[in-house]
Amino acid sequence: MMIEPTIRFHGAAGTVTGSCQLVESGATKILVDCGLFQGSKTEKELNYRGFPFDPKTIDAVILTHAHIDHSGLLPKLARLGYDGPIFATPATTDLCSVMLPDSAHIQESEVDQLNRRNLRRGRQTVTPIYTARDAAVAITLFRQVRLGSWETVGEGIRFRFWNAGHLLGSASVEMEIGTGPSPLRLLFSGDIGPRHKLLQFDAKAPTGWDYVICESTYVEREEADDAARRHILRSEVLTAAHPNGALLIPSFAVERTQELLTDLVHLMETGAVPKCPIIIDSPLATRASEIFRRHARELENGDALVRGIESKNVRFTETAEQSKAVDLIRGFHIVIAASGMCEAGRIRHRLKNWLWRDEATVLLVGYQANGTLGRLLEEGATVVRIQGDDIRVRARIRKLDIYSGHADGSELADWVRARQPISAGVFLVHGEDEALEGIRERLSTFLPQDHLLRPRLDSAFRLGSHGAVQISEAVAPPRIDPVRVGRTDWHNDIQKLVLDLQDELAKAADDKARGVVIRRLRRALQEEA
Repeated sequence: MMIEPTIRFHGAAGTVTGSCQLVESGATKILVDCGLFQGSKTEKELNYRGFPFDPKTIDAVILTHAHIDHSGLLPKLARLGYDGPIFATPATTDLCSVMLPDSAHIQESEVDQLNRRNLRRGRQTVTPIYTARDAAVAITLFRQVRLGSWETVGEGIRFRFWNAGHLLGSASVEMEIGTGPSPLRLLFSGDIGPRHKLLQFDAKAPTGWDYVICESTYVEREEADDAARRHILRSEVLTAAHPNGALLIPSFAVERTQELLTDLVHLMETGAVPKCPIIIDSPLATRASEIFRRHARELENGDALVRGIESKNVRFTETAEQSKAVDLIRGFHIVIAASGMCEAGRIRHRLKNWLWRDEATVLLVGYQANGTLGRLLEEGATVVRIQGDDIRVRARIRKLDIYSGHADGSELADWVRARQPISAGVFLVHGEDEALEGIRERLSTFLPQDHLLRPRLDSAFRLGSHGAVQISEAVAPPRIDPVRVGRTDWHNDIQKLVLDLQDELAKAADDKARGVVIRRLRRALQEEA
């Protein structure tokens, strides 16, 4: 009799980042994704800690797509001894070949800046999560698997990829465990793309499963076909067009940037908006755009993308000097820069230069995880801290969900419904509390309540043929309080307190009034002590 396999959720459980699921069957251990945590400092600290498993014992990694929250800890996995295959689609392999070295560069440069500050403050220095060398080693482990092709990854375990419609090369993972006439069938959704995605065809997968592991990023989101999406973008560009201003678009360098570029160039070619410089201020976006150009035949509207990349008013910055020169541009211009959540990269330099100006507009076009600078701006912060400086927010902050790479609640429910029958359970992952509960409510209209499971970080389940049973074998002590995952933390709270205090002091009439505010704060601290 076959021992029932288990699944452990070591990321994207109660949060949208750090995707990582470990499937164990007998002596075989398969990792599905190995992503970087983003969001609050508490969550990001998980990137620096050890894995809750021994990397040397993993037999294979299956990667759903190249986004860093799914692939970003692969170099660390390799650094700590993993030397098995990383199975991915050809396009995912190509994208990771530029995204992982870029991620390593960001780790090294940010740690270098932090260590300079720590030395000045007398604090301990830190080491990067991984280096460019670790990323290079990880890339050598990739093994390309085309959509629909079965691949054996361990004794009695095989898988194949299905188009997920989310990103160039993105895939859902069909996994079969067992060699008998009725193997256990699992489907990992990966990230599922929405309808009307500019560059991606709709997601596909077979029917009839024991378990589905389903993303839950969004509950509700604006729906827009090509014409409606471009009409909405046109309105934002025209409203932002100040003679001495700039439209800053924090954007994921891979696919979101290429989608925006395609639509902006189309609007300018058709005269819907005046032509102006479009600066792609991201070396990663430049390299990714070249990969998209090579794979254009695999993309829906690939020809329009190529026209956008080759447009005369589009400029790609490569060097730091070219990026710095963007701040010298006069007249209205559009800058698309990574990262999409404003957590790293050149967008932070652009925001530092423009946020305090009322002639600037910041257009958020992607999901902003809790605790990120992008989420703070989205929620209306009046002052933010960037590179150690407090910046007053006077720029217009706008939000568009029409470029999301994720299906919303109704689309996900339709996708799951089309996968039926699902006999044993659906695990809801890759979402925060509100979204997880919203997706659960939608699925409960056609699936039994006890089949809908919301795993917490590092929780484990035994996968029986009739239902999943949570098991007590968990990480001890917990890496992080599971209840705090996907939320702001004390780092966010203290930063807000400092900014609120500065605001109160600025509003005080004179030094005497400021002294009263400070004495009240001190009394409160003494009472707590």
